[in-house]
Amino acid sequence: MAKKVKIVLAEDHTILREGLRALLSADPELEIVGEAADGREALRCVEKLGPQLVLMDLSMPRMTGLDAIREIRRRHPETKIVALTVHKTEEYLRTALKAGADAYVLKDATHGELSLAIKTVLAGKSYLSPGVSDKVIEGYLEGKGSRMPNSVLGLLSQREREVLKLIAEGFKNREIADDLCISLKTVEKHRANLMKKLDLHNAAALTACAIEQGLVER
Repeated sequence: MAKKVKIVLAEDHTILREGLRALLSADPELEIVGEAADGREALRCVEKLGPQLVLMDLSMPRMTGLDAIREIRRRHPETKIVALTVHKTEEYLRTALKAGADAYVLKDATHGELSLAIKTVLAGKSYLSPGVSDKVIEGYLEGKGSRMPNSVLGLLSQREREVLKLIAEGFKNREIADDLCISLKTVEKHRANLMKKLDLHNAAALTACAIEQGLVER
């Protein structure tokens, strides 16, 4: 009997995660071996459980799905990653694929489409949701995306993005230091760098920027 494909689900909304687990568990070829509510937890699950595939929400607390994808791709290049998202813009598509996602599936997809995406990436191919407009897909495939203006997030290091996200989620400097296991002085330096690079001057402006860039949900 063939071994089941081990899957980790990374989705911060419990009801959506439970729904995904119920749908995928109905497939006798798939096995849900772990679940995560944020990117950092997803990374730990991959390290511990060694799944063949990760279903990754892009907008999650603490570490974003995009940052988690980058880390998983760097540490475990053989792991397949299906990005699951509400975002239909070319910028998000381009960023997710560049980070290392093998598939880009919209959250309004059907169960059949999600199953197709999973089977496609397990077969070593890429998958883009038909829900992403033809214009967006054509622009990416033709290389036009590389000429699009970079997101302001491109100005930031991964650690700066993590600090910005936590600021937007309401964490204080000391809490951020504890969460990221860095010193308070380092957090203050990252915060100053964020304000300088983004030309923003208070926590409210940083929060608005993080929301606009999709680091946190409205």
